[in-house]
Amino acid sequence: MQTKLRWGILSTAKIGLEHVIPAMQRGQLTTVSAIASRDLDRARQAASKLGIPTAYGSYEELLADPQIDAIYNPLPNHLHVPWTAKAAEAGKHVLCEKPISLTAAEAETLLEVRARTGVQIAEAFMINCHPQWQRVRALLDEGRIGELRAISGVYSYFNNDPANVRSKVEWGGGGLMDIGCYLIHTARYAFRQEPRRVVGLIDRDPQLGIDRLASALLDFPGGQAVFTCSTQLIPHQQIQILGSRGCITLEIPINALPDRPARLFIDSSGDLRGSGIATETFPACDQYTLQGDAFAKAVFEGTPVPVPLEDSIQNMAVIEAIFNSAKSGQWEALPQ
Repeated sequence: MQTKLRWGILSTAKIGLEHVIPAMQRGQLTTVSAIASRDLDRARQAASKLGIPTAYGSYEELLADPQIDAIYNPLPNHLHVPWTAKAAEAGKHVLCEKPISLTAAEAETLLEVRARTGVQIAEAFMINCHPQWQRVRALLDEGRIGELRAISGVYSYFNNDPANVRSKVEWGGGGLMDIGCYLIHTARYAFRQEPRRVVGLIDRDPQLGIDRLASALLDFPGGQAVFTCSTQLIPHQQIQILGSRGCITLEIPINALPDRPARLFIDSSGDLRGSGIATETFPACDQYTLQGDAFAKAVFEGTPVPVPLEDSIQNMAVIEAIFNSAKSGQWEALPQ
C-alpha cells in the first residue's frame, strides 16, 4: 500500500528550492522523486543539492514519468494554468503556486480539466494549513472577538530588479498578484463571505510597468477589509482582525518562520497599555510541510484539498476587480 505521495517539481524556481521542496521532503505523506528544468544541468544541480533521485531536462519528460503522482507548479504566473492543465492531462494531481491564473476566466478553465481528468488541483495558499490560521478560524467561530467587522492588512518587500519574474508585467508580475492575493484570501477566509464590491488604488513603476504599490477596500456583507501591498517598501507584514468585543493580531501572518514558534495576540479590553492582551503561541512548524501532507491526504482519501479551485476563482475575481477599479476610479461590483 502506497504511504507517500510521489512529487515531481516543475522548474527550479527559488520558492521550490528554498522552501517547498525541503519542507515536503520532511512530510509524513510526501516524498520528492523528480525535478525538471528546461536546462538539464540546472535540474541535475538542484537534484544533487537536495537529494532528489531524478532530474529531467524538460517538463514534458517529468509529466510522462509513471512514477510521479503529483506535480508542484511554481512556474511564473502566466504559465500556471497551461502547465497545470498539461499535468492534469497526464494524470497528475497538481499543487499550483498562487496566483493560480492571470484572470478568473482563465482559472475557470481548470474546472473542466479537473472534472474530465479526475485529479486534485489546488492553489498553494499554505497559510490555510498553519495552526495559527486554523486557530483564528476557531476564535472567530466561537465569537471570541464578538461580531467580526473589520480587517486591516499590510504586506510588502523591496525588489526592483528588472530581471526578476515578479517585475515582468506581461508575466503577471507586480504586488497585487504576488502578495496582495494573500491579503484578499485571508479577508475572505475570515469573513467566510465574498465582497460585494471593491475599490482600489494602484501606483505603477514607470520603468517596469508593474503595480509597485496597491491599496484596496473590500466591502463585505459583514464588514470591511482594507489592505496595502507593495514590492518597493521595507519588508513588513501584519494582519489585524477586529470585532465588536476584541481584536486578533497575527505577528507574522503569511511567512510564519519554521524555526520558531508563531504567536497571535487577542485583545479583549481595548486598553492601549496592553493589559487586556492574551498571547497564544504555536510550536514551530513548517507550513509547507503541512500543506504537502494535507494535499496528499486529500489525494489518498478523496477529500477536499485545502484551497479548491472554486475558492481560487473567487480570489482571482477580486484581484481583477481591484485592477479594474484602479483604472475606472470607481467601485467595482462582484457577483454574489
